Amino acid sequence: MIDTATLLWFMGTSSLLILAPGPDIVFVFTQGLANGRKAGFETAIGLALGNVVHTLLAAFGIALLIQSSPATFAIVKIFGACYLAYLSYMAFSHRHDSIEQKANGSAKKQKLLLKGFIMNVLNPKVAIFFMAYFPKFADITQGNTATQFLILGAVFILLVAIIFGLIGLFAGMAQKLFSNNPKFSAMMNVLSSIVFAIIAITLLLT
Repeated sequence: MIDTATLLWFMGTSSLLILAPGPDIVFVFTQGLANGRKAGFETAIGLALGNVVHTLLAAFGIALLIQSSPATFAIVKIFGACYLAYLSYMAFSHRHDSIEQKANGSAKKQKLLLKGFIMNVLNPKVAIFFMAYFPKFADITQGNTATQFLILGAVFILLVAIIFGLIGLFAGMAQKLFSNNPKFSAMMNVLSSIVFAIIAITLLLT
């Protein structure tokens, strides 16, 4: 098992990493700002749940196999980039939808939780990151490393859900201030489209 001091250190460093500016946190914020609190929170939970898959891949060494196979790694990245490009197109094509329309209709239909989950799962770099990050806090003298990876993964997932969830809820609260402004709605839809496109390009080029 992992000792308390190590677990607290892991929680502290992980919280800082989760809070670091990046595509995921921008995505959660824009979804909350464009579609409301529920959308922001669902997106956050979807991204957090995607880490379940990456935790399992890291714990059982499958992430290492993906990393060592350039073809497999490239295929997963291409699928992920294509999905993100599709989301970018959809956000841009619906840029003139009002925030009220999105909150009552498409936000539910698009199942933002599932969208966040798929986005995360189709990014193989997350599993590779776990493979590089988790061993710093695992100790072979403390028991099975796979079990330790699972514990670390569970803690990381919980932190992502809490931090991203709060960001999504905060953005959703701010959204109410602009819900009747069609220009703001169009701007947020375009911004969401740009965020998706940037994540897709970054995924392909790194």
